[in-house]
Amino acid sequence: MKQLQHTPEGVRDIYNIECGKKLSLESRLHKVLQMYGYRDIQPPTFEFFDVFRKEIGTIPSKELYKFFDKEGNTLVLRPDFTPSVARAAATLFPDNGMPVRLCYTGNTFLNYTGSYQGRMREATQMGAELIGVDSIEADAEMLAMVVDCFTTIGLRDFELSVGIVDYLQSLIEDASLDEEAEARVRELIGNRNFFGVEEYLESIQVRRSAKEAFAALEDMYGGREVLIQAKNIAPNSKAVKAVRRLERIYDILKIYGVEDNISFDFSMSGLYGYYTGIIFRGYTHGTGDAIVKGGRYDHLLEKFGRKSPSIGFALVIDQLMNALTRQHIRISYARKNTLILYDEGKQKTAIKLARDFREKCKNTELVRRLPSKSLEEYMEYGKENYAGNLIYIQDNHQIVMINLVTGERKLIN
Repeated sequence: MKQLQHTPEGVRDIYNIECGKKLSLESRLHKVLQMYGYRDIQPPTFEFFDVFRKEIGTIPSKELYKFFDKEGNTLVLRPDFTPSVARAAATLFPDNGMPVRLCYTGNTFLNYTGSYQGRMREATQMGAELIGVDSIEADAEMLAMVVDCFTTIGLRDFELSVGIVDYLQSLIEDASLDEEAEARVRELIGNRNFFGVEEYLESIQVRRSAKEAFAALEDMYGGREVLIQAKNIAPNSKAVKAVRRLERIYDILKIYGVEDNISFDFSMSGLYGYYTGIIFRGYTHGTGDAIVKGGRYDHLLEKFGRKSPSIGFALVIDQLMNALTRQHIRISYARKNTLILYDEGKQKTAIKLARDFREKCKNTELVRRLPSKSLEEYMEYGKENYAGNLIYIQDNHQIVMINLVTGERKLIN
């Protein structure tokens, strides 16, 4: 019986005003994506396991929710939207060299293990993917759109941190790190344990110049001035080219007028193995994790049979809600419901009035008054459910409208 009354670990019910605010927030963010020309897509909640296999570069298998269909195929609840959208784009849209702009909203599912235990295992994401364009303009559009999303909902104190995969990769290649050493260094850098990086590189006898380049990453975080520093210590032409791309992107972001919210972090490593170019994460007060994650993935669609450069991001709605709440930023949630309360025998009048209100696009709730309940109890019920007015149709033919905010009463017949 206990299991019937509770949700499993890592999931929860969202209801009443919280649910309304969440839907309102999603609607406002969705409008921003539409204004940039993005069209909706709804990929399935579960896919074949191969869509998220290790070779794709997504979530570790042990963190996936897996089950079987009647044919014995292994299926997976989606942990990440991007591979699903990439599969759909590779198979459903024409390969004509024209851009494909897609956006989505939905839930992702991760069976967190280890140090991640205690996190929510079902989370809502809203994201956008720009497919078929490999340009600095596309990179800048994504970053500018994220900034617009945040400013539209009233968020002002935030930072969009941008890195680029090729820079860190160039340091790894210059140091001649093998697969095991690369994984260890990336783990240490991801935890910002640069002392640990220094110790580890010393233990495997990496040459001094390479160690100094990795050590410099700790301070390569900030505004445009960091790009100059990164270029000066770039170990090869690959790293220089990566920095130059960021410089050109920054110049376009100045045209958008969003450069003040942009910082650069050359120690940033992609969360997923499919990232190939710029990567970015957004942070603000009130949440310990990123509220947006994204990047370029130029080779992901090849896994599904089509060569096409792409870039995208996902807003983590639940983290964003937490941040807005803790920063006391009001989430617009217009509830102008009218509660029509009627006595026994006044059902016909009540229904006709409700139909008239609904034809005028007014939210209207009908409730028949029980003799055992007082008018004050129904007024309190209306307030709890965010009704603005209560209209009481009495058996003496009088109709009274009560403003539930001010308590003012007046006859309307």
